[in-house]
Amino acid sequence: MPDITFILADGSERGLEAPEGVSVMAAATGAGVPGIVAECGGSAMCATCHVYVDEAWADKLPAPLANELEMLECTAAERGPTSRLSCQIKLTAALQGLVVRVPERQQ
Repeated sequence: MPDITFILADGSERGLEAPEGVSVMAAATGAGVPGIVAECGGSAMCATCHVYVDEAWADKLPAPLANELEMLECTAAERGPTSRLSCQIKLTAALQGLVVRVPERQQ
């Protein structure tokens, strides 16, 4: 099971395990990680699951598809070079130890 560390807006950390194949968003909402709103439930139709992927991990993810890039234009917090929608990051064994930062706001 991949381990994920969420760095929350206040600087605190929340670690959890989630099974492979689950999205980072689903893992976060299932564990009650604050700051991941996920209004659309993982359809890449909102930007309320926006995260900043730690730079050490950014190149290990598949490139975002066009619909994700479009939604990243709508984030409430400033978009950064490693911004992703957590609903579009599927956990795999290769992502063991993934670190993401939760923005200050989603709406």
